Amino acid sequence: RSRSGSHLPEPSTFVIAMSLALASSSLALNVAPRSGPVKAVAAEPVASKADFAYGLPGNIAPAGNFDPANLLEGTSKSEVYRWREAELTHGRVGMLAAAGFLVQEGFHPLFSADGGPAIEQIPALPPAIWFLMTLGIGICETLRIQKGWENPYSGDGQENIQKLKADYYPGDLGFDPLGLKPTDPAELREMQEKELSHGRLGMLAAAGFMAQEAVSGKTWSQQDVNFEGLLLGGYFSQEAAEVARDAAASAL
Repeated sequence: RSRSGSHLPEPSTFVIAMSLALASSSLALNVAPRSGPVKAVAAEPVASKADFAYGLPGNIAPAGNFDPANLLEGTSKSEVYRWREAELTHGRVGMLAAAGFLVQEGFHPLFSADGGPAIEQIPALPPAIWFLMTLGIGICETLRIQKGWENPYSGDGQENIQKLKADYYPGDLGFDPLGLKPTDPAELREMQEKELSHGRLGMLAAAGFMAQEAVSGKTWSQQDVNFEGLLLGGYFSQEAAEVARDAAASAL
């Protein structure tokens, strides 16, 4: 009985203990109100030095864990996977481009065979070839996007824009008509590293072909490349040739 003389019962120790237990369990589980559905959102892990690029292949010798700009620090797994998807896509295009520069010197059914850099012949293609190339590229990109990318209009906001699917592994488009994909994980990783290495080399080679053609105005087979030119550059090679010519003329 309270001091005021009322007959209201005082709360027992058991009731107080149960109330505290329920309150603490609600805080621990972060239970949402009953007015709306509960949606658990797990925090996405970020990259750490212990697992370089979330275990993706590519950190091979001699470069190893090559990240001089420290881009991986604090970057989410989905973003790193998106970078790898972009690298693989550009690497595959680079390999095809580099091979095209080598092959088109002797086999060019789509070009006029007039010689000169390919970048000067591409605008001269007939409109039908342009249409077929655009259509083919569009079909390939559509299939790639449907395979690995989320629908940007499926979410409530913009969380699915430029986002890979959760179950998609970068570069795995399911295209293996010859059955070359190894079943052994170690062999698969080795093949993935080889593709990355060749893709990175292909991007550098294609950029080199385009730069060389733009500067010299000649294709790679028309270019007179010698060891002296590689060491000293074209300017010094030209100067050396002029000096030798002048010396020969004076001797006569």
